Amino acid sequence: MIDSLGWLATAVFATSYVSRDATTMRRIQGLAACLWAGYGALIHSLPLIVANLIVAGAAVTTSFRKAVPAGDS
Repeated sequence: MIDSLGWLATAVFATSYVSRDATTMRRIQGLAACLWAGYGALIHSLPLIVANLIVAGAAVTTSFRKAVPAGDS
């Protein structure tokens, strides 16, 4: 049962790469990272939990940034 969560996280993450929209891709990756963090909690792996919470936070946070037009900084 626990391994199923790890496989689901893998499938969700892999699915993110078929997204054509960067915002959608980041949000899917954020979801996958949350699933990975949950998997890490179930197997009692603090590095897996912390790393994926950081990734989830970064992915979701950056998905809400406004796009900067090319040439503007």
